[in-house]
Amino acid sequence: MQLLKETHLDFMGIRKICYVISVALILIGMISIAVHKGIKYNIDFTGGLMLQVELKDAQVDQVRDALASVGFKDAEIQQLEDNNGGFIIKTKSTENAGQKIKQALKTSFPASTQGNFVIQEEEVGPKAGFELRNQAIRAVLIAIFFILIYIWIRFRFSWGISAAISLFHDTMITVGILSIMNVEIGMTVLAALLTVVGYSINDTIVVFDRIREDLKNFRKDDEYHVFNRSINSTLSRTIITSLTTLLADGALLIWGGPVIRDFALTLFVGILIGTYSSIFVAASLVLDTVIAYKKTTKKK
Repeated sequence: MQLLKETHLDFMGIRKICYVISVALILIGMISIAVHKGIKYNIDFTGGLMLQVELKDAQVDQVRDALASVGFKDAEIQQLEDNNGGFIIKTKSTENAGQKIKQALKTSFPASTQGNFVIQEEEVGPKAGFELRNQAIRAVLIAIFFILIYIWIRFRFSWGISAAISLFHDTMITVGILSIMNVEIGMTVLAALLTVVGYSINDTIVVFDRIREDLKNFRKDDEYHVFNRSINSTLSRTIITSLTTLLADGALLIWGGPVIRDFALTLFVGILIGTYSSIFVAASLVLDTVIAYKKTTKKK
């Protein structure tokens, strides 16, 4: 299926405009992070209270309402896939938080809390959360590093640098938009960011592969026109792939519920930014490195 037939758009001609747009988006995100006094992490990375409870016949919304009644409306609630009505509740540590939550659950679900309904109660300290946060940041950086090595081996080193910059660009803008939307960064958001990195590099590799083929097939043409031809030829594939993925993710975002909302939202924003960078940023960076290299060799 070809959504767009024989497009002849001058992507390389607007690359500097795209650079300005990208820098502006990154700066807006950084300003938002600064206004919020840093990235807003959830208890996965800051530490807090974790409770595993069994509440038969209870629903997530009912548990959320019970916690909201005692001041824990922002608590993270996950329903376990078992037949015992299992829930995992995560919230920031406050004075007597555990007692307040247990009392609220007893009040709202008297039939389910007659016996020992608390399976596990654990408090994660700030130090453990800080270490987990550092490990998460390292995971993203390591992923980008190995992607750089892969692109270097498969294509060229300068192409790998361009791909790594593009991925860093996608991650920075996505985190900035999440900051604007006041979304807390936790393990689910991190998983979505790593998914975005993988998705974006897949699109970028498709474009790079076509550029490499066209550079061989159209040796007489200059790189500017070859790059434009390659992006135009893969444009339909890129848009169709992104649209189908966004439709599935959009369904999760709308009907998936609050548990999966942050993951779906991060994925939705990341796919949009990743598609933009695959079309307008990654190949443009490669072209500019080629032009810069030619200018350097001519001077010599």
